[in-house]
Amino acid sequence: MDHRIADMCNIAKVHRDAMREALACAQEMTSKLTRAIDANDKMAEQVYTSRGNATLIITQAFEQLHQTIEERKKTLLSEMETISLSKTTALSLHKEQLMKMQDEIGHYTEMILQTHTDHEMAALGDLLPTELKAILKTVENVSLTLNQTSDIHVTLSTDSLIKELSIFGHVWDSPPSPSQSTWSSESVAKVKEMYCVEVESITSKGERYPYGGLQVKAELRSKSHDGAVVYGEVEDHGNGTYTITLTPQTAGPHQLLITMDGQHVRNSPSDLDVKRQYQYDTLCDPKLVIHCSGPSFIAIHDSGDIYVACGKNLCIHVFDQAGQQKRTIGSRGSGDGQFDLPYGLFIKGDVMYVTDLCNHHIQKLTTGGQFMQKHGQRGSGQGQFSHPTFVIVDQRDRVIVSDSGNNRVVILDQAGTWLLTINGGVTGSNAFLIPRGLALDPQGNIHVAASRSSNITVFTPEGTYVRSYGDANKPAGIVIDEEGYILVNEYAGLSIFGPKGNKIHTVGKLINPEGVILDPKSGSLFVANSGADTVLKYSV
Repeated sequence: MDHRIADMCNIAKVHRDAMREALACAQEMTSKLTRAIDANDKMAEQVYTSRGNATLIITQAFEQLHQTIEERKKTLLSEMETISLSKTTALSLHKEQLMKMQDEIGHYTEMILQTHTDHEMAALGDLLPTELKAILKTVENVSLTLNQTSDIHVTLSTDSLIKELSIFGHVWDSPPSPSQSTWSSESVAKVKEMYCVEVESITSKGERYPYGGLQVKAELRSKSHDGAVVYGEVEDHGNGTYTITLTPQTAGPHQLLITMDGQHVRNSPSDLDVKRQYQYDTLCDPKLVIHCSGPSFIAIHDSGDIYVACGKNLCIHVFDQAGQQKRTIGSRGSGDGQFDLPYGLFIKGDVMYVTDLCNHHIQKLTTGGQFMQKHGQRGSGQGQFSHPTFVIVDQRDRVIVSDSGNNRVVILDQAGTWLLTINGGVTGSNAFLIPRGLALDPQGNIHVAASRSSNITVFTPEGTYVRSYGDANKPAGIVIDEEGYILVNEYAGLSIFGPKGNKIHTVGKLINPEGVILDPKSGSLFVANSGADTVLKYSV
C-alpha cells in the first residue's frame, strides 16, 4: 500500500510540475505581450469605435475558456467521488492548479480591458481569438487519467503578435486622408470610350497608405439639362491604389466626382469636357429634313432645341430634334427684338446673338426671345456695321462679328465696346473678301470664311495672321470640331478638311448652303440648305 501511495505521490508531483511550467509560460506570455503593447503606446487614437467590438470579442473568448475549465472542474469532482483517497488527493491538486490558472486568466483579462488603449484593444480584438482557440483546444484535451502524464501546454505567439501590432501601429499612426489623396487621368474623354482614373490614397503625413479596403467611388455627371450620371467601376489593388473606369455616354461639359470613405479627394469635383469622335467618311444622306423658308445660320441650345434664322420669314424658328416646330421669335421691323433679315445666329448658355443683315446691327436676346441688348448702326466706323453676316462668342466672352460690307472682322466685349478690328483685303496672304462664316479652333484661333475668297484665313485671338488653307468655292458657314476637323459649306456642297487644312471628304447635292453646326450631344450635323429651303440633319 505504501508503495502505491509513493507512486501516486510521484505522479502528482509530475502533474504539479507540469502545471507550474504552464503557469510560468502564461506569466512569460503576459510579460512579452505587455512589452509588445508598450512598444506601440504612441499609436494615434483613431479607433475609439472599435473598443466595444474588441472588448466583446475578448470577453467572449475568455468566458469560453472559463467555461471549459469549469467543466473540467466538474468532471474532476465527479471522478473524486468514485476513486481512492490517494487519487482524490492527486486530482484535487490537479483541480487547484486549474483554478489558479483560471484566476491568472481572469486577472489577465481584467488587465487587458482596463489598462490598454482603444487602438491596442482593436488590434487585440483581431489577433487574440485565434490564439485563445489554441489554448481552449489544449485545455479540452487534458487527460483526466492519472496513469498518463499529459502536460498542459499554454502558448501564445508573441513574436507574431508583436509583428502584427507593429504593422497596426504604422497604419493607424497616420490614417488615410481623402483630402490629401490624389488622382490622375487621361487628358481626353470621349463618348462611349473607356476613361480611366488612377487614385492613390495618401495619409495625413503625405505618405501613401499601403493597404486597400477603402470605399472609393466615382461619378461622371453631365452639366447639360438632362444631368445624366455615369458611375465608375473601381478596382482595389490592395496597396492603397485604385483604378476607376467610366464610359461617358454623352458629349459636352461634365463634372467628375471622386470620393474616399464618403469624402471628396483632392481636386474633386473637377470639370471634364467629354468629346465626341465624329465619322465624316460615311456622311451621305440626311436622316431628317426640316422645311424652313430661306434658312441661313443655325444654333443648338443645350436642351437640344434647334434655332434657325430664316430670312424669308424675318424671324427665328425653333424646332425640336424631331423637326417639329415649337415656336417663333421676332417679327419684321427695326425695333427691339425685331428683324429685317436675321442672318447670323449663335447661342451660348441661355443667351442668343443675332446679326441683322439689313438693320446693320446685332441683337442679344434670351433663348426665350426676350430682348437684352443691341449694338451697332449702319456705317464704317467703330460701333458701326454694314451687312453683318455672322457672330460667335469666344472663351473670353468676346463677341466676334463678320462685318461683310466693310470687309472686316470686329471684336467687341459684352457691353458692345469696340476691342479689335481685323481688316480684310483683295491681295496678300492674309486677304479675305466679304467675310461670312466664323469658327474657333481648339487653340482659340479665328477662322474666317469669305464668300469672294477661295480659301479660309486664320488669325490669332489678337488678330495676327497665322495661315490660309483650302480650295473652296464661295465658302459660307464653317464649324470646327474638338479634334480640329473643319467643315465648310461651299456653293454646291459641304467639304471636310483635316486639322492641317487638307480636304478629306465632300458631300454634294446641296444648293447654296449657308450655316453648318455640330451637335455633340446628339452626334448630329445640321446644314442650312438655303437654296432648297430646308435644314438637313446628318448622323456623324
